[in-house]
Amino acid sequence: MLKKFWYSLLALLPDKSFMALIHITENIVSKILSLALIVVIFVSIFDLIYVLVTDLLFDEKVGFLNNTLIDIFGLFLNVLIALELLENITVYLRKHIVQLELVLITAMIAVARKIIIFNPDKYDKSSIVSLGIGILCLAGSYGIIHYANRRKERD
Repeated sequence: MLKKFWYSLLALLPDKSFMALIHITENIVSKILSLALIVVIFVSIFDLIYVLVTDLLFDEKVGFLNNTLIDIFGLFLNVLIALELLENITVYLRKHIVQLELVLITAMIAVARKIIIFNPDKYDKSSIVSLGIGILCLAGSYGIIHYANRRKERD
């Protein structure tokens, strides 16, 4: 009974109409994600500015920055990762393709961020080795994809 219902429902939507519905849905979701990501970027920038201003002007502790530089670098890299994600969505909206090179670059930045802010007191030492292997695999994948794309462009 349920099977007949689904077949009759699908029969009402011809392939062309169904694909148009999917295309519209993808565009709407991508635009909503873009708007949400823009909000995240501005909140991240505000957070970064707040931390810098608080550390530089209002705290009276010894030293120039109370937060470690590693934490501040992490905030900078958060903004960079968000910008890369926005670029991924923008490319998708323009060309309706997922550009694998951009996705791999974003992933490398995210793993590099984790390596930069890595706290050996908080995590097991094998975690840094795992992150290193992960970034090497991402870099290798990026190299292969980049080489294949450039070779395709030359041909």
